[in-house]
Amino acid sequence: MRRYRCRGCSHVWRQDTTKDAGPRAKLPRAAVRWALVGLVVAHLPVARVAEALAVSWHTANDAVLTEGQRVLIDDPARFDAVVVIGVDEHVWRHTRRGDRCVTVIIDLTPIRDGIGPARLLDMVAGRSKQVFKTWLAARTKAWRDTVEVVAMDGFTGFKTATVEELPGATAVMDPFHVVRLAGDALDRCRRRVQQDLHRHRGRAGDPLYRARRTLHTGTDLLTDKQRIRLEALFAVDEHAAVEATWGIY
Repeated sequence: MRRYRCRGCSHVWRQDTTKDAGPRAKLPRAAVRWALVGLVVAHLPVARVAEALAVSWHTANDAVLTEGQRVLIDDPARFDAVVVIGVDEHVWRHTRRGDRCVTVIIDLTPIRDGIGPARLLDMVAGRSKQVFKTWLAARTKAWRDTVEVVAMDGFTGFKTATVEELPGATAVMDPFHVVRLAGDALDRCRRRVQQDLHRHRGRAGDPLYRARRTLHTGTDLLTDKQRIRLEALFAVDEHAAVEATWGIY
């Protein structure tokens, strides 16, 4: 930092660095911005960011959290034009203490309109009806009135919170969980037929057990070998129920 001294009055002042770094900051603004972009866009871990900036992990993490709060979370325009949202839980803590899950809310409007990828809106500690209901209640009434669709999994707490706080919105199940339910039904049917035919659970030599993963593969992704395996599987009359359920899946 440059220092200047007046030859007339001997007054000393320093170079103004407020535009380069905040008060008592350990990293300049450009470095913090680079770290945030690297973490969010390039998916770099905090350890790599800290190594590149030659600082400790905690210094880099604190800087990224502070900048992310200022640029992303505190941005008043991030809720504009949101009409379709998605809500789901995510297990982020694998310890006995504290909330294991966070409730994730994303903006699905760009997906519905075909103009871009989904956008993260917020993450709230906990997974319950009250957590999602409190988050919705914290938004303005004008914003809640514009929401048209809420996509979610089969958790009734999310649906109840949606009905209470967004009476004008339609609650739907997202495609991932719809396919997951269909896949679970296919597995249950396969196990039931396996038990009825062989009186035991699936073993390595059982055709139904060998094809358990092939049954979950999309038809456009099947190899020639997998197609032959399924054709042989469905050629057995006793496997008709599995074939019907697979067709629905």
